[in-house]
Amino acid sequence: MIRVLLADDHRLVRTGFRVILGMEDDIEVVGEAEDGAQAVAATAQHAPDVVLMDVEMPGMNGLEATRRIVATGGGPSVLILTTFDRDDYLFAALEAGASGFLLKNSSPESLVEAVRVVARGDALLAPEITRRVISAFARPGTVRAEPAARLDELTPREHEVLVELAGGATNAEIAASLHLGETTVKTHVSRVLTKLGARDRTQAVVLAYELGVVRPGG
Repeated sequence: MIRVLLADDHRLVRTGFRVILGMEDDIEVVGEAEDGAQAVAATAQHAPDVVLMDVEMPGMNGLEATRRIVATGGGPSVLILTTFDRDDYLFAALEAGASGFLLKNSSPESLVEAVRVVARGDALLAPEITRRVISAFARPGTVRAEPAARLDELTPREHEVLVELAGGATNAEIAASLHLGETTVKTHVSRVLTKLGARDRTQAVVLAYELGVVRPGG
């Protein structure tokens, strides 16, 4: 059972999400919060697998709440609710440790799938979001020294996998592109994350652009 916490300052939005997710046999909404501080406290109380986090909330916003939740280590994956009108929020959420993004005008089916994706430890990186955020905010040449050094630890195959990840490819797509089995791909992805010190695939993508492994638009 996937345990979900809803964090949004609009009650109608939370109610709608609760109804949609409550129709699924494998998903349970275990709590709600109407601001970031409540989200942090509710996460500690209910131990959800996924936090569905709005960004703009009164008091502590969703970005700061995400930082605090992720900083505890071993906690839930955070799925950010967002729109395209604040690109800076998207990149800040990536750096805060969010595992993915969901557009607020997404379909109910997309909501359910997004929750399942991040619950199993994958990143939810829609190609249009990846392109827009990375193109605007990735800054090669301003990388942190430690991840840059760790890049040298990647094998040639792991480097290829990282490039595929940066393009938003799923494990199945990477397997097809590199002519590998999906189990082998999962092993390579795990090793890439470990060597780069990345929490998840989302952070690995950001590092790939920051380190110049791939470039926006190419």
